[in-house]
Amino acid sequence: MKRFLIYTVFLTIFAAHLTLAAEEKSGPPQLGPSIVRTHIPDLLETIRFSGDIRLCGEKIPYTDPEVRERLEKEMMLAVWDRPQVILWLKRAHRWFPHIESVLKRERLPLDLKYLAIVESALLSYGESNKGAVGYWQFIESTGKRYGLRIDSKVDERRNMFFATQAACRYLKDLYSQFGSYLLAMSAYNMGEYGLSNAIALQETRDYFSLYLPLETQRYILKMVAVKLIMSNPEDYGFYLEPQDFYPVFTFSEIRLSPTSVVPLSMIARACEVPFKTIKDYNPQLRGYYLEQGTSTLLVPEGKNKDFQKKFAPLYSALAQKQLTQVSSSSKYHTVASKYHTVKAGETLSSIARKYNTSLSGLRKLNKLSTKHVIHPGDKLRVQ
Repeated sequence: MKRFLIYTVFLTIFAAHLTLAAEEKSGPPQLGPSIVRTHIPDLLETIRFSGDIRLCGEKIPYTDPEVRERLEKEMMLAVWDRPQVILWLKRAHRWFPHIESVLKRERLPLDLKYLAIVESALLSYGESNKGAVGYWQFIESTGKRYGLRIDSKVDERRNMFFATQAACRYLKDLYSQFGSYLLAMSAYNMGEYGLSNAIALQETRDYFSLYLPLETQRYILKMVAVKLIMSNPEDYGFYLEPQDFYPVFTFSEIRLSPTSVVPLSMIARACEVPFKTIKDYNPQLRGYYLEQGTSTLLVPEGKNKDFQKKFAPLYSALAQKQLTQVSSSSKYHTVASKYHTVKAGETLSSIARKYNTSLSGLRKLNKLSTKHVIHPGDKLRVQ
């Protein structure tokens, strides 16, 4: 046993000697970029706050134990969901330039861009259980109040440019009413009437002192967490290279004034892009057709070139086909078209039964997809 211990000590000293000799040859070990750039802080590191923390210029009193606890919760939940944060960062590169340009034009704080992250994660198709839709999560009544078109053919809540402009107008009105961006954003979340009542009953205008719905109590601090992470992602272990970001959304515009409905597939053909591209660039369009009248659509940059030249013969052929069908039909049918105005509670199935027609026939007659949702006030052709 004694001989074994002596042998072990000898090997340890010999190994240390070899290591020292290697270090003398190559110099001290270098902490290269790969080591620094792969550091992921533990959760406790992410909630060791210091200095001023502000949102829209308003100070967050995180030294208050109750506020700190709430902020720590939002920070840890956000940082822990690493795939989601990476997607925020990548999508922000696509959309923030457009959002910031509107905020600057409207003279609003740039921090309001983080509201779109909290609301929808910058996705056009997001829909809440309360019926809020799109990038800025407007409910239908508020969206219409701020100029967004929402009907069976178009839902502008899903269009980044229309919805951002409407959100800015709404936030400006809320700030004028409450005199604080923290309160304005709270009202954006819970409604201005609910917040006004809470302020009146509780006799305070301090957001952090108000007893509000739990979602609204978390809302502002969620936004603070998003701002902290997205302003300095490397501090939280997110190291994205330029090639990792989604490209800034660029586009060209085309203007059409058809006198009858036009298949979006025809527009895609004239632009030489897939049908899906037209839908992705114009998420406000419902279904497969563009209605008659003047419309401006977005297409991939440069795809507007020679569009009218390519579209004209396609549209002319469609118009001729429709004329032929009408002429042929008129020889055998003299019954005038009949329409039904959708009432609250009605569905396509119930309307089809009412007029003794099939559901598929009703959809075909109105050029509706299987996923189309009707709304009270919509007019449907039933004959």
